[in-house]
Amino acid sequence: MASFSAIAERAGFSAGSEGRTVRKCLVTVRRDWPHLQWYRAIADNGIVESDEHAERLQEIGVEVVVDDKSGDTSAVIEDERRMSWESAEEESDDDG
Repeated sequence: MASFSAIAERAGFSAGSEGRTVRKCLVTVRRDWPHLQWYRAIADNGIVESDEHAERLQEIGVEVVVDDKSGDTSAVIEDERRMSWESAEEESDDDG
């Protein structure tokens, strides 16, 4: 899983205000490439955007909680589940 900002940085563009650019990209991904795991992209603040998103995250073992005061649904992502391209690049350097 990765935050919108991390995805945008890796792709070489700005995530936009509150991840708007990445959100728009994910709409296209979901429409044109439904087999891709779009639900692994999480807003920088951890807020889950829909019930479907929450359900998909729960299916892969991510804890999802609802804030009693705001009603926002958030994903609780352990650090080891966050995507780190730096470590992936280091591993590929070691292999080559």
